[in-house]
Parts: sequence; structure tokens; C-alpha cells
Amino acid sequence: MEQNHFVQCIEETYHSLTKAEKKVADFVLRNPRPVLFMSITDLADACQVGETSVYRFCRSMNMQGYQEFKMQLSLGMTETPEKENPPESNQMLGDTLKETAEKIMQSHLSALRETYCLLRQEDLEVFLERIEKAKRVFFFGIGDSLLIAQEACHKFASITGKAYCITDPHMQAIAASSMTQEDFAVMISYSGATKDNICTAKTAKQEGASVGCITRFKKSPLTAYSDVTLLCGAAEGPMDGGSVSAKVSQLYLIDLLYQEYYTRHYEECRNIREKASRAVVEKIF
Repeated sequence: MEQNHFVQCIEETYHSLTKAEKKVADFVLRNPRPVLFMSITDLADACQVGETSVYRFCRSMNMQGYQEFKMQLSLGMTETPEKENPPESNQMLGDTLKETAEKIMQSHLSALRETYCLLRQEDLEVFLERIEKAKRVFFFGIGDSLLIAQEACHKFASITGKAYCITDPHMQAIAASSMTQEDFAVMISYSGATKDNICTAKTAKQEGASVGCITRFKKSPLTAYSDVTLLCGAAEGPMDGGSVSAKVSQLYLIDLLYQEYYTRHYEECRNIREKASRAVVEKIF
């Protein structure tokens, strides 16, 4: 087992933990590195406890939540001497420009391949069906995922008049509260554990709207409210938040949905896109 200061803190606190929290601690102590790439739901399932027990364990370690816990665990590992455990974030130190370029390219290609392998045609069909039948389609995201939501809205707004993206988290919740059974909320979140996203999805679901997710983890607090989920394939550690590989994998799914929707509704989409092009042509020199 890889020893570090944070792991030692878990060992020192162990005696004061509850029975359920000790199950979490035992798993973390045995598998510190795999935990970095697990959602809170994955860890809860692995320990055979509830998500609340994992959260309470994090609080017992004086962490605000699960993401901070993973970050501290990761930081503890990067403090290990390099000869014993090379820091993951420093894998390209000393590389030539050509070597760095190739590694980044391979990272993006790997994310795309994994996303393709995770893609289930039946889920894609359901996702497209929900977009087709919806009166309004809202794309929601927080932080880096908001950039993907905005790009998705931009693409669909150019071929259909029912795409919306709201950037403020409070306004997202307000918009969700006014949704109906005719609306479709698309939640974009790598972790599936962002509180604002979960609140918006829960509210939309309560109002009868359909909810779809584009995320990394099949089981997470967010997907509990999802009717259909598309999985992105980029592996991202707690210190790599907002990685380009994760964005590439999510954009691949957005582009796939866009292209398939355009193909299925070619005449309508072509007419709308021509109007959109004419509307902005005077803004370009």
C-alpha cells in the first residue's frame, strides 16, 4: 500500500469511526489509487454502504465532501518520493515538444475510443427521441461542463428553435421549476456529483420533465434522476478537473447527437440553419 500523510491521518482517526465509516476506511486504505477514479456511488457500492456513509466518512476526516477527500488523497500520493511513485501530473516533465504533442494526441484519441466503446445504440436512440419529442431542450452544466452545455446549445440552436442554455445556477433551478412533461433537460457533468446539477435535475424530474445525462459514471447522485445516460470515456483524476480529454469525449457525444438529428430532420434543419446563417452574415467582414 502506498503510504502518505493523508493515509496516516485515516489510520489515526480509524478508532473513532462508525462501523459503516470503517468499511469505507478499510477499502480506501487497501485501494487508495483506484478510489481516485471512483464516483461516490461506486465507492459506496464497493464498500456495501450508502452514499451518506461515504459522505460522513469524508466529514469525519474534516473534508467538506467527497471531491475534497479525493483531492487530498491524490495530493498525499504526489508527495511520495518520485523514485518510488512518479507523480501522475508530471508524466511529461522532461519530454520534447514532439513527445508532448504525441502524448496529448494519444490521450485525446484514447478518450474518444473509450467513449465510442461505451456508446450503446439503444441509449442514443432514446436520447434522440427525447430531443425530437421535446417542446424545449435545456442544456445544463456547471463550471467546465457549462462550456460543453453552451456549445451543445449553440449547435442545436442553429438547426432547431427549441434549444436553450442557462448559465446561472439559480436561474437553472428556476427554469427547471417551470418545466413540463413536454421538456427535456440535458445535464452535462463529468462527475455526476455537482450539487447544483443534482438540484436542477431533481427539480426538473419532479415537474415531469425528461432528464438525460452526459457523464463519466453510470451510477452517481445525478444519474439517479436520469431517464437516459450517455457515458464519456476520459479517465480524470481529482487533480485533473476540467481536462481537455474529458471535454473532447463529451463534445464527441454532442456532435454525434447533432449530426444524427440533422440527418433525420434534414429539410427542416437545413432551412433553419440557412436562416441562422443569414442572420449573422452581416456581422462578419
